Amino acid sequence: MASLSTHVLDTSRGLPAAGIVVDLHVVRNGERQLLKTIVTNHEGRPREPLSSDGLEAGTYELTFHAGDYFRAAAVELADPPFLDEVVVRFGIADPAAHYHVPLLLSPYGYSTYRGS
Repeated sequence: MASLSTHVLDTSRGLPAAGIVVDLHVVRNGERQLLKTIVTNHEGRPREPLSSDGLEAGTYELTFHAGDYFRAAAVELADPPFLDEVVVRFGIADPAAHYHVPLLLSPYGYSTYRGS
């Protein structure tokens, strides 16, 4: 079964994004099913593993609650914020592999990639 990790960096402040809520969903037949919700630690990494049971091949989403994070950090945002929830949909093709989905985040943009 595949393993999954993430790491969130706040590029607007040059710091790890501590305290950001991240939801993991599996997507089957167009329907989303919540698997787990985590919160990032002082390093911007999950306080607990995202996929302790492993993940099958399929389509998944990580939802990063960016608006809540920036509001908690007292960042002035537009109403509504440009980025509130950042949803990254990705596929797991190899159930024996490790997948790392980092997020580089600011109030007005983000970037992600498949890390190691």
